[in-house]
Amino acid sequence: MTDSRTTGPNKTGPNDKMPMTEKEWREKLTPEQFHVTREHGTERAFSHPYHTEKREGMYRCVGCGTGLFSSETKFDSGTGWPSFTDVAAADTVTKHEDNNFGMRRVEVRCANCEAHLGHVFPDGPGSTGQRYCINGCALDLDPGADGDAAD
Repeated sequence: MTDSRTTGPNKTGPNDKMPMTEKEWREKLTPEQFHVTREHGTERAFSHPYHTEKREGMYRCVGCGTGLFSSETKFDSGTGWPSFTDVAAADTVTKHEDNNFGMRRVEVRCANCEAHLGHVFPDGPGSTGQRYCINGCALDLDPGADGDAAD
């Protein structure tokens, strides 16, 4: 018998991080958030206000609240999506090869709930050289929170 829970780390088993059914995710998230984070979709460029957001704080996963990106690493990439040079902590995201649409990219997911966040590219400014191009609807800004992902 198949389980109605999502695949990957969210399936039932001894190493569950955040097991939720598709129905539970749909109740928790807006339709756009569900499409982006659970179905690996992409929001339209320039459609979310976080691409121009200037307030300080911690950008958290909309699915589970994990601190993912500090505003200290946010920059304007001109792409229409919030962009960051680094993650708040190395263990907060996972990276996965993505060869969809005839492109070779690196997908970024929340390490806790497996939410699809966006992609990381090797063309960013600063010492990391990374550009984390993240869907704004996958994030929830916690204004004033410092750069500690555990806050």
